[in-house]
Amino acid sequence: MMNYMKSERYRLMRKKSLHITTVICLVLITAAAAVLYFSGQYESSFPYATSSFFYSNVIGNTALILIVALLFNLALTGKDMSLIKQSVSFGISRNTIFWSKLILTLSYFLVVCVIGLLLMIGLGENLFTSEEHSVRYFLIASFNMLPIVLSGFFMIHAMKMLKVSEVYIVIMLLFIFVISGDVLRTLLKPVSGLDELYHYAPSTQLTENLMKFMGQTIHFEISYWITGIVISVICLLIGARRFAKQNID
Repeated sequence: MMNYMKSERYRLMRKKSLHITTVICLVLITAAAAVLYFSGQYESSFPYATSSFFYSNVIGNTALILIVALLFNLALTGKDMSLIKQSVSFGISRNTIFWSKLILTLSYFLVVCVIGLLLMIGLGENLFTSEEHSVRYFLIASFNMLPIVLSGFFMIHAMKMLKVSEVYIVIMLLFIFVISGDVLRTLLKPVSGLDELYHYAPSTQLTENLMKFMGQTIHFEISYWITGIVISVICLLIGARRFAKQNID
């Protein structure tokens, strides 16, 4: 497995598109900070030139983060999937292929997320009016988001390994992480005992996390981790098992 991972890591790090995407993400973060900063300098009554509002752009944009996650995962599960047949013919197990690609792309994604987080805190604390405990609240809200974002990454990886189209993946991500709570609330409202289930939907939890962050009432939520772990386990089990039996053309 280690030899295969070394080979995949070499190919991953030579992907220009991956590095370009990373640079674009960091530039967009900086650009967003610049727009808010100069707007605040130009108009003294501008209400959004605060660190909390700047941080809320991350807390409230999980869907965008998952689109970036898809782009990173595609580095080893996109066109390079055509190489899987060759790898299998060389005696590399499908299990090794599935988990190696996951570990490598996830590692790169997490590193970029940490860099982006540090960049945001650096910009937020130096350019804007810093509200009390804003960094602490931001870190707590980000930690609450982590399991749900990871579950989205695992879902992306499982579907890409099963050759699901990017269009369907995006639709699934939008459904699960943007509107699932509203759908469950509407469908289960008449059902006694299940009408509160929507509170455990990822989209509902992400919205609550944002509202609590903006209201400065944020705290660690174990329920978010339960939701994220459940989705992650289901996606990885289904993905790994189906990939092991999948026809490789």
